[in-house]
Amino acid sequence: MTDPLGLIGNSLVQRPTPQGGGGASGAAGGPSFKDAMDEALEQVNSLERDAKNAAEDLMAGRRDDVETVMIAARKADTAFRMLLQVRNKVMDAYEEVKQMRI
Repeated sequence: MTDPLGLIGNSLVQRPTPQGGGGASGAAGGPSFKDAMDEALEQVNSLERDAKNAAEDLMAGRRDDVETVMIAARKADTAFRMLLQVRNKVMDAYEEVKQMRI
């Protein structure tokens, strides 16, 4: 499956590499979860800015291609919704871990 928005790249999603021990080896091979989320958030923010600028240019008459403005707005909306779903999944996982008894 391809990534139409370009938000999931090799730098954000890394396939696990087989290692000898069954333990949890974390940040030695790739970016941390925080770094990946920061990068995704910056990309979504950039798409939102681009869509806002395109809409402002259309309203001011500096551009006349409505299709491009609509595509930029839809792309920003889809990216935001995807990031929101990731946030919801992380919060669900946190709530589940919080309910575990030790």
